[in-house]
Amino acid sequence: MEEFFENELAKKFEDMIENNEQFYFDTEEVEDIVIFYLEMGDINFAEMAVNYGLNLHPNSIELKVKQLEVFLELEKYVQARQLIEELKPSCSESTDFLVCCAKYYSNNGNPRKSIEFCEKALELEEEESFLHNFIADEYYNLQDPFNALKNYKLALKHDPQDEYALESAMMCYGEMTRHAEAEEFLQNYINQFPFSETAWFEMGQFYFNRKNYEKAIQSFDYLLAINSDAAGVYANKAACYEAMEQWEKAIEVYEEQLELEYTKAFTFYKIGLCYKAAKKNMEALRAFQKSLREDPQFYLSMMEQSDLYLEMGSMKEALHFAKEAVALNENNLEFQKKLAFLYIDSGRFEESLSCLKKLVDVEPKRFYNWYAYSEVIMLIGEYEDAITVLEQATKIHQRAELYYQLSNSYLHLNDEENGQKALQKALELDESLSNDMQEKYPFIKEQISKEKSKNK
Repeated sequence: MEEFFENELAKKFEDMIENNEQFYFDTEEVEDIVIFYLEMGDINFAEMAVNYGLNLHPNSIELKVKQLEVFLELEKYVQARQLIEELKPSCSESTDFLVCCAKYYSNNGNPRKSIEFCEKALELEEEESFLHNFIADEYYNLQDPFNALKNYKLALKHDPQDEYALESAMMCYGEMTRHAEAEEFLQNYINQFPFSETAWFEMGQFYFNRKNYEKAIQSFDYLLAINSDAAGVYANKAACYEAMEQWEKAIEVYEEQLELEYTKAFTFYKIGLCYKAAKKNMEALRAFQKSLREDPQFYLSMMEQSDLYLEMGSMKEALHFAKEAVALNENNLEFQKKLAFLYIDSGRFEESLSCLKKLVDVEPKRFYNWYAYSEVIMLIGEYEDAITVLEQATKIHQRAELYYQLSNSYLHLNDEENGQKALQKALELDESLSNDMQEKYPFIKEQISKEKSKNK
């Protein structure tokens, strides 16, 4: 890996640029430099290198193909198209060129044309595994998992250790709901490559998705026997125990995972959730606290602590942690709802309004967001503001509840005419709610009686 990051030719090229010098590189050296930068994802330096190389070797077909790769990475499709036309006569036997053409058509939404170029490249008998994966991806994008699977399997035939092809083949089996074939395919692969971590992981995931948790655990155990340092696999194994509601066993597995991790906040959080599910609130609280000691901004643990403190009757602490969690993740609407509820439950209605406004701003099509928002505004006696909000709400939701609220607001402001109009609309939409609404909003009682007497 160190050698990869310390490419001598690339270092020489960068020193030349930095010192404003000019060195000679032959075409192969320039190609190596461009390939290095492309693999590193440093497209700007790749472009600089290919342009420098073409100044030295303006007729080099190989460097022009590299320039085509750079154009595609930079999404310069007009220049790429022009260069493809220029290179076609001389590059029909170049795998790199044909792959570039395939990428061009793939990126421009023509997967079938892309497949044609990949198939031409396959005739040259180079990079077969890569090309079959490319073809398979295009078929998958065409929502053709059958042909995608066929090509992922061909990729595996050329490179049996191709983890991407193996994972993708399983994805195709899943798409086609061919579960028995998927199990047989994986078992045959494992028989051939019993120490494949990817295969055992896929087998574990397969059984987990089929709700066969015991077999999933066995698969993950085989993987851990091969590589006991595969920290992420412990979480998959623990998830199996969670699915079976075997909380103590799940905690044991998470504790094994902790031994291997550098950042432990999420695992302590998962342990806390297991204790919470097992109704061991104090142990859960301690786990969430450990999570926050590992990462003081881990808002998931903050909100879980808030929930536990609420359950334990400690409103002050529940509010504190909910506010902290929302401050760190304002766009989490579930957090906003929880904080709004806590404010309302503790009688701090005005403080709940910012949360409720966020909900109607982000989810205007959810009726109950508007209903709760206007309800709280009325509770604090701001009936003019309630009318403004309810007029917006009724443009989106023609619900009787909102018109009952609107009538109540107008009547509190002694606007009997508009109060009557809103009430008429409410009764028209759902008269069956009138008794409940009279209990909630006594101001509308008299008006409802008038309306009903009119209709007798």
